[in-house]
Amino acid sequence: MTKYLISFPSGAMTFPEEELPAVADASHAVVREARAAGVWVFGGGIDESVPPVKVDGDGTVTEGTYPETARIEGGYTVLDVPTREEALAWAAKIATACRCAQEVRAFIIDPES
Repeated sequence: MTKYLISFPSGAMTFPEEELPAVADASHAVVREARAAGVWVFGGGIDESVPPVKVDGDGTVTEGTYPETARIEGGYTVLDVPTREEALAWAAKIATACRCAQEVRAFIIDPES
């Protein structure tokens, strides 16, 4: 099986604020379905109120990010599924629930993780 990252930036969610409870309910239903199917690994949204930092090998903490990752935000799901097609099917369910398109990326298979 391969782990897939399914994600979206917070700016992609453009529905009216009063629809947030319905979106949350739909999203939680997909989470429950993925757990029941045994493919759920992890999911959540980035807390954008907590500023990111970089930590060096010597423990030095620096405020900020790499320039390429300054806009990492939004929601993330990691699923462990047997095929890319199944990952795409789950991404479609998440897209429907969250009302925005999802990006899908495969993790490299590492037997140590």
